[in-house]
Amino acid sequence: MILGRKVVVVMPAYNAAQTLQQSVDEIVLVDDFSTDDTAQMGKRLGLHVFRHDKNMGYGANQKTCYQQALDLGADIVIMVHPDYQYTPKLIPAISHMLASDLFDICLGSRILSGGALRGGMPLYKYIANRLLTLAENLFTGMKLSEYHTGY
Repeated sequence: MILGRKVVVVMPAYNAAQTLQQSVDEIVLVDDFSTDDTAQMGKRLGLHVFRHDKNMGYGANQKTCYQQALDLGADIVIMVHPDYQYTPKLIPAISHMLASDLFDICLGSRILSGGALRGGMPLYKYIANRLLTLAENLFTGMKLSEYHTGY
């Protein structure tokens, strides 16, 4: 609980068994029909594990994550990918920002930190991310560093 709000961390996962142990905090892991032992690892770590019966893709995985968090009574939902491209060390700070009612949303950025390519993002995805973000910023008049963040 942060400032009286229930915080639920969700992790959309696909073949994340090798990196899952490095993630901190908990609560919901949605396994998108991984071929490794992601779901079993999540259960061993004491996470709430939901497993899709078939691979549904990233968007459907996120929807399931959010629904599972809401079903648990979450007031604040923070998504962290289990591939460790985003540090879970920011979860308390993000939780406080949202629980204070000063912010409605908080987005992490691999771009501003320089961690996208270092964290394993393929170059073609990085270029596509940058081009899409440029187009979306031009279209919306906003100045986000990354629309397609997983944090």
